[in-house]
Amino acid sequence: MSEEEKNIIPEKKVIEDNPKVANAEESNLKENTEKVEEQKTAEEADNTLETQTESEVLDEIEESNAEDAEDTDTQKRHEIPLLDYHSMSMENLVGELQRLVRNEKVQAIKKHVDSIRDEFNLKFQDFIEQKKEDFIANGGNEIDFKYNSVTKRQFNEVYAEYREKRNQHYKNLEKSHKENLAYRLELIEELKSLVNVEEDINTTYKNFKEIQEKWRNAGPIPRTEYNNVWRTYHHHIEIFYDFLHLNRELRDLDFKHNLEEKLKIVERAEALAAEPDLNKAFRELQLLHKIWKEDIGPVGKEHREEIWQRFSNATKVIHERRQEYFKELDELNEQNLEKKNGIIQEIKTLSENIANNHRELQKQIKQLEELREAFFKAGKVPQKDNEKTWTAFKTAVRSFNRNKNAFYKNLKKEQQENLDKKRALLEIALSLKDSDDFDSTTAEMKRIQSEWKKIGHVPRKFSDKLWKEFKDACNHYFDRLHASKNDSYKEESENLEKKEVILSNLKAFELSGEREADLQKIKEFMEDWKAIGHVPFKQKNINQKFNKIIDALFNKLNISPQESELLKYGNKLQKLKEDDNQERAIQKERSFIRKKIEESKNEIRQLENNLQFFSNDSENNPLVKDVIKRVESHKEALISWKNKLKKLNILQNNLQKDTEEDTGSEEE
Repeated sequence: MSEEEKNIIPEKKVIEDNPKVANAEESNLKENTEKVEEQKTAEEADNTLETQTESEVLDEIEESNAEDAEDTDTQKRHEIPLLDYHSMSMENLVGELQRLVRNEKVQAIKKHVDSIRDEFNLKFQDFIEQKKEDFIANGGNEIDFKYNSVTKRQFNEVYAEYREKRNQHYKNLEKSHKENLAYRLELIEELKSLVNVEEDINTTYKNFKEIQEKWRNAGPIPRTEYNNVWRTYHHHIEIFYDFLHLNRELRDLDFKHNLEEKLKIVERAEALAAEPDLNKAFRELQLLHKIWKEDIGPVGKEHREEIWQRFSNATKVIHERRQEYFKELDELNEQNLEKKNGIIQEIKTLSENIANNHRELQKQIKQLEELREAFFKAGKVPQKDNEKTWTAFKTAVRSFNRNKNAFYKNLKKEQQENLDKKRALLEIALSLKDSDDFDSTTAEMKRIQSEWKKIGHVPRKFSDKLWKEFKDACNHYFDRLHASKNDSYKEESENLEKKEVILSNLKAFELSGEREADLQKIKEFMEDWKAIGHVPFKQKNINQKFNKIIDALFNKLNISPQESELLKYGNKLQKLKEDDNQERAIQKERSFIRKKIEESKNEIRQLENNLQFFSNDSENNPLVKDVIKRVESHKEALISWKNKLKKLNILQNNLQKDTEEDTGSEEE
């Protein structure tokens, strides 16, 4: 059955009320209706499955065209790629949502936003459940659990912005839709009235063409009304052409023009079979159906079935290609399901074999994160298995976390015992730090230092503070011990007095405005400062005061932080030269700098990898800006550390050269 015949619902009353049409068309309508019914019966008997397939693809095309007709900007949704949101982190999902809302038409991104929202909610639910489990495992009460997520707040803000834009957009459209719908219905009434007007047929035909032109420019209407309104309009177009038999020349000219236009559409539809981009082919096919339906009138009855059948066959070819594509996609999803089930099994195995020490467990935690990442990157699974797979994944991860938390709960008990032991040693150190019985106290202080090293970890929140208090007490005692054995304490006190004088002069120093002269003066202060030896341990913060003032002066002279660091690094090099074990001190400093260089490189590499998850259009994203800023900061630090290493190498080479020259002199 042709598309035109599907939409002909004869209105006998309209025809009977017009004496010009009734007598001439009654027999033709009866004959045509009988033929149509006979053809319909034959098709239903022989091609039921084929008709169902045709109906499915036409329904899909009509539904999509109705959506596009409601708002022409909606078509842009075909041009915006649907990314693999499942593999993105929550932060990247927020960034992508923000990019869409800020840069794309709000009516064109509904499918994208819905997919992002669903993925974000799944990931956030999993994230918050893990945080709650950790909170409870650490002794918290479930009713007291609260977690303030910056990422969730950012997502809510962007999503609220999307909803506000969307609601405002459709609110603005609603009024024009109603007006356009009313206008189109008026045009249909005008079209209906043409067959009842007693006037010259040429005038009537001219009015008919004017109505057609008005219809084409009438504007969008609600998608829910689109197909019904069009069918009604098309139905009365058919009636008018039946009425127009009184002037066959006009009708035949229209039929000929319409046939030529529809043949062009059919030929283009047939050519789409060779289009490699299936999505592009289907979108163009959809547009061809829209033009066929909205812009081109009927053709002569002798051509209707043939030309519609050609168009229908071309449509079926694209439809069959799409069905094959979706079949391949289903097979790929099944493969993804196997991958994900394998990952879930690995996580289960991991949770059943929790390590019994912190170091190994940290490796397992890293392994779990890698498995989680692999799960999210494994791709989509069949829709029917999606919820089941996600539930199994969350259950396996949760099982690992429970076992991990149980280990750390026991570890926490052990660390509390270690904390009590170290606090007891701290009490001893504090009680002995001012003792004058150096002979017996020194042995005891060395004993508790050795004992401290044997005790395991304590809770992190106490570790640094406890160690600092213990170290300060021990240093205080041994500083006194050293001072009692030699006159170094007196010398350090004299050094302190000298540095206080320099510090006072530095505070009073004012820049003259001559940059080179000012810089030279600052260098002299630094050289004088370096020439003075150690100060008493308790007063060593005087060096920090000196450096703070130097940094402020450098800043006023617009000296970069890197230049400033290198100038001040001379103090460090001077100390290394004066160290009793010079070689060991330099080696220790070199190891420290190399470690810092490697850390800077790793940070830069990781941050640059993170940037790859963002699209090219997301440079204004605050998250991206923050990452870029951190990359630049680490690059500056890397240059500074490399320059320090270079100066250290120069120092060592010079010292070795001096040593070799001294050795040569002795041999002579």
